[in-house]
Order: sequence, then structure tokens, then C-alpha cells
Amino acid sequence: MEAFRIVLLILLVVLALSVFFIKKLQAVIVFMSFSLIMAILWVLLEAPDLAITEAAVGAGGTTILFFLTLKKIRDIDKEYDKNSKENKIPKEELDREEEKNYDE
Repeated sequence: MEAFRIVLLILLVVLALSVFFIKKLQAVIVFMSFSLIMAILWVLLEAPDLAITEAAVGAGGTTILFFLTLKKIRDIDKEYDKNSKENKIPKEELDREEEKNYDE
């Protein structure tokens, strides 16, 4: 049982470090895996209340919010690309105009 805990802890470290080297969508999936492993560790440490909370909030709720955020970012990027092609305006200029409108 102790070896299983050590393997899970090593896997947690690997998952935490791998987030820096992968793309957005994959990072969300790694985060979800991290939360599920943490939930398993909480069960092994005989803290079922923390395990349920970690599984529900970490692997469930937060992951859904990350996916929705990525979808929103993708929609915004598509809008910029569409406006850039229609108006022949570089994306950087659109970004500056958007920042200027946001500040006002």
C-alpha cells in the first residue's frame, strides 16, 4: 500500500510539471487527472470528505469551467480572424482597438 502511495505522488509531480510543456486542451485534461489522483490520495489518507470535495470541485466543476473558457477563447479568436480577413486589418490592430474600447 505504501508503494501505491509513492507511485501516486510521483505521478502527481509528473502531471504538475507536464502542464508547462503541453497545449491548452491537454493541460485541462492533465488538471482533471491531477484532481482525480488527489481524490484517490485523500481516500487513502482516510479523509473521504476531502476526496469527495476534490472529485466534485477539482475534477468536475473546475474542469467544466476550463472547457467553457477555452471554447470562449476559440470563439473570440475566430471572430478576430473573420474581422481581420473582411477588413484587411492586421490582428494586432484589432487587439489595440479592442483594448482602447475596453479602457473607455
